[in-house]
Amino acid sequence: MRALISVSDKTGIVELAQALHSLGVSLISTGGTAKLLADQGLPVTEVAEVTAFPEMLDGRVKTLHPKVHGGLLARRDVAEHMAALKTHGIETIDLLIVNLYPFEATVAKPGCTLDDAIENIDIGGPAMVRSAAKNWKDVAVLTDASQYAGVIDELKASGKVSDATRFALSVAAFNRISNYDGAISDYLSSITFDAAATVPARSEYPAQANGRFVKLQDLRYGENPHQTAAFYRDLHPAPGSLVTAKQLQGKELSYNNIADADAAWECVKSFDVPACVIVKHANPCGVAVGKDASEAYSKAFQTDPTSAFGGIIALNRVLDGAGALAISKQFVEVLMAPGYTPEAMEVFKAKANVRVLEIALPPGGPTAWDKGLNLTDIKRVGSGLLMQSADNHVLTRADLKVVTKLQPTGQQLDDLMFAWTVAKFVKSNAIVFCKDGMTMGVGAGQMSRLDSARIASIKAGHAKLSLQGTAVASDAFFPFRDGLDVVVDAGASCVIQPGGSMRDQEVIDAADERGVVMVTTGVRHFRH
Repeated sequence: MRALISVSDKTGIVELAQALHSLGVSLISTGGTAKLLADQGLPVTEVAEVTAFPEMLDGRVKTLHPKVHGGLLARRDVAEHMAALKTHGIETIDLLIVNLYPFEATVAKPGCTLDDAIENIDIGGPAMVRSAAKNWKDVAVLTDASQYAGVIDELKASGKVSDATRFALSVAAFNRISNYDGAISDYLSSITFDAAATVPARSEYPAQANGRFVKLQDLRYGENPHQTAAFYRDLHPAPGSLVTAKQLQGKELSYNNIADADAAWECVKSFDVPACVIVKHANPCGVAVGKDASEAYSKAFQTDPTSAFGGIIALNRVLDGAGALAISKQFVEVLMAPGYTPEAMEVFKAKANVRVLEIALPPGGPTAWDKGLNLTDIKRVGSGLLMQSADNHVLTRADLKVVTKLQPTGQQLDDLMFAWTVAKFVKSNAIVFCKDGMTMGVGAGQMSRLDSARIASIKAGHAKLSLQGTAVASDAFFPFRDGLDVVVDAGASCVIQPGGSMRDQEVIDAADERGVVMVTTGVRHFRH
């Protein structure tokens, strides 16, 4: 048995080569890898000796040779193939261990030049990987250090690599080549060629977008039972995102569970104090902050107990036993938190169907929530995609502009900031009433902003919550004063909105007339 080793990342390669040598496998290698193995006292044959042709063009040409590719591609069960090898003095290669030049890491560095990027496009490596992966029935191809131990275990146990493992390695190899080529295409498609520029200008949106996603699981069905579905993650997921969740118990997640869970988790992790978000049909129906997860849940549930039935609950703090007992009294589809005490998990043992997910917050804890965000949003349209930068705008108090004669109190500013944070995650048109770190009424997804305002006040009435003295957030400007009048009639004492309407002054004058505070943000948060 012969193994050809040619790696850029040499993690674990000495140990692998030592194990292969101990099993009687002959080692062939290239350049720096060959030197490393020889320095460890391992018998290794340089590829140049095999091909009888020296490396050339600064290493650009070294493995592109029939004695390499013939040894990889020849089918052992085809007599003509084996006869051709014998005629030309070519020996078979049974194991290929290759990882590629670090193109992705190179172009991710600030100040990467076009020359640096080009020189890190691997040619011989992908060619060998494709040859070996195509001939998977006879050749095992390893493209990642995580595969080394399993292959060695099989060789020790049976003297060969199983058919199933060779096929799995082949699939992984073609996936790696696809990802590699996609990264190259993304980079080259994004640059604006300028012979005078050392570092090329890059567009945020490449001329060709090559999405790369890894399937996590098949789903029972999609949004509706007649639709099929699967759940995928980004090739390199953001830390603290839903795809990193660990399911501790409960039924299999459905398509709608995952969509709603993502909406809840993205909202709750935007708070740097203990918070709870309850989502139903993609919209928050209750959001609150408190001294701990239990209090935050209790306040969030009060907003709309009816809609919370069968909802998705997300917490940004560890849940204790008392909080678990409170949550267990309602029907919940999915529960998410950074952790659970043993007492909390004991409570949910009696609720075996509840899907309990543990998701680590992004590195840095809850105050670093913005480190785990998507950079882009993608929406499918007929035979195409819409791509945009994600709505990651963070509002600070310094961004607020008070446009009314009446100035906000400190408590009103707290409520306005809270309401604005929630409104960002509510489907447009969005109107959100809040007070004391708690949603009091949420109006979502209506064609008319007036209807959203009316629905929010109706919801508050159903929950027997008073809207007197509340803060109201509107995700976009009030085009007329009528929307303002509706929320003030319901009890609002202060309003936060983007501003920017042709009738801004009319709306501001109405706020002064009604004796309420109004602040503008200069940004809107449409969410379709």
